[in-house]
Amino acid sequence: MYLFYCPDIETRQTLSEEESAHCVRVLRYSTGDEILLTDGKGTTYTARITNPHPKHCDFEILTREKQQPHHHFHLHIAVAPTKNIERLEWAIEKCVEIGVDEITPLLCRFSERKQLRTDRLEKIILSAAKQSLTPYLPVLHELTPYDAFIKEQSNKVQCTKGQLFIAHCYKEDKRVLKDEVEQGRDVLVLIGPEGDFSEQEVAQALSLGFVPVSLGNSRLRTETAAVVACHTAVLINE
Repeated sequence: MYLFYCPDIETRQTLSEEESAHCVRVLRYSTGDEILLTDGKGTTYTARITNPHPKHCDFEILTREKQQPHHHFHLHIAVAPTKNIERLEWAIEKCVEIGVDEITPLLCRFSERKQLRTDRLEKIILSAAKQSLTPYLPVLHELTPYDAFIKEQSNKVQCTKGQLFIAHCYKEDKRVLKDEVEQGRDVLVLIGPEGDFSEQEVAQALSLGFVPVSLGNSRLRTETAAVVACHTAVLINE
């Protein structure tokens, strides 16, 4: 069954214009048909269509059910956007399918992409969440300067006793991410740009409690590293 997204479902039983068009014009749902919806905050609903209008499809709620989170830890991937935006879009799509909870694009010293439109990325996140029938919609932040981000997250994550990791390519002692992730603990992984983090950025992260990690023997592209980090953390917690 297709999953529709309706964030204000408790106050307004009408699909958005985009969702209405897909429901009525593409999927050909009509009056009396039942649909599955989510508010993106963990509740799923079954509903019956009452007015199959292609711009404002109305429905009545039949049942509601609060779903358990797909895992019992919080996974945050902070990644520097790639020069080729399609690679970042691919990575975000796959991370959502795997089970990321929060994504922050990072503006680093060696970042080749200095600006980012998050509206398209939000659509990709929504599409991936619906495709994988995920009732929890991941949070996407605006492009954030590296320095400000790691200082804020260091205080925040350490208060929740989470784990902080930075994946980089410098030849120094690093641990393997899969051996460091502990079940049930929140995880934040930093993934650098195509030119990697600067040595100063790595040093700054280490001074704030981030653990340097490797994602394997191969040198990975930025987008691949984000997906591998996400999958590793989720797999350990399963």
